Amino acid sequence: MAKKTGGVVGIWLDDHACVAAAHKIRQAGYKKFDAITPFPVHGMEEAVGIKRSWIPWVTFFAGLTGLSCGLALTYWTSAVDWPINVGGKPFFSGPAFVPIMFELTILFAALCSVGALFAACGFAEDRSARHRSGSYVP
Repeated sequence: MAKKTGGVVGIWLDDHACVAAAHKIRQAGYKKFDAITPFPVHGMEEAVGIKRSWIPWVTFFAGLTGLSCGLALTYWTSAVDWPINVGGKPFFSGPAFVPIMFELTILFAALCSVGALFAACGFAEDRSARHRSGSYVP
């Protein structure tokens, strides 16, 4: 037999009233509830009790990894593997390789951020709102 669950749904027209209601729900002792709004509302994370995400750290370290890989790639290809003297320039010339290092930084950071987002949200789980709004307190 299926487990029956019930709860309360509240709908507000004012975003400040929704934040105030989330504060009151949290003060009442409820820890697992959600507030869904059609646009970002300042202060809602604190009202609901959402902790700061770890995804920016993944992005930062993935960007550092991409920068390091770009630096290693450009150094290896121009100074070690295939050194060609072009116009008397040094084999490793930093300004010429900035675009490659920048692009690899952005590529690594973006792909790892999306992967971390899927991992944090549960890629296989379906938790979408499906174009609905409201609050639910179990």
